[in-house]
Amino acid sequence: MDINSIMQGISIWALPVVLAVVLHEVAHGWVADRLGDDTARWMGRLTLNPLKHIDPVGTVIIPLALIIVGSPFLFGYAKPVPVNFRKLRRPKQDMVWVALAGPVTNILLAVFSTLLLWLAVHLPASMIWVAEPLALMCQASILINLVLCIFNLLPLPPLDGGRVAVGLLPARAAYRLSRVEPYGFLIIILLLVSGVFQHTLGPLIMMSAEGLINLAMPLP
Repeated sequence: MDINSIMQGISIWALPVVLAVVLHEVAHGWVADRLGDDTARWMGRLTLNPLKHIDPVGTVIIPLALIIVGSPFLFGYAKPVPVNFRKLRRPKQDMVWVALAGPVTNILLAVFSTLLLWLAVHLPASMIWVAEPLALMCQASILINLVLCIFNLLPLPPLDGGRVAVGLLPARAAYRLSRVEPYGFLIIILLLVSGVFQHTLGPLIMMSAEGLINLAMPLP
């Protein structure tokens, strides 16, 4: 991959990746704040300032490496927003809503990006200098938001889906699942390196992204 292609990839993907991961985390903190835990607000994390949320590895190095190797889709993450579940008014139930806030935000961003893509492809030909980069960024946004949503809904702590499962399962099963959390990140890395996620989730993500992109495209 030549330097021009890399720079073009960065210019297209940088903003969608940052918005997707930052708003995902802010949503967790915002819902927690509404449900009684002001930890994120107290620590200054209920802000759209990306510098407060960027993780050097998850927000910069991993997406950049995937762009350089020409990966068909990107993955990234921000610094987790701190949530003290014991401060929630109904800790077990409210944990579900706090966890779901991130993936739901990514779904909404994917839908908004689809609407913006529709607008971009219907701009007059004289505005192609705006329409083309905007369309590419919208397609990137659809893909990265679907990756974050679907990946995070896996029922494995510390992913959001794991926290949802802990909140919904009976006490004994929830306790057993919660004990996986210290090893969750290692399990995730092993599944990514082995290609299990790419082969199982990849087709679902790509099919969903293509469906949304096709909705925005003019009929032949």
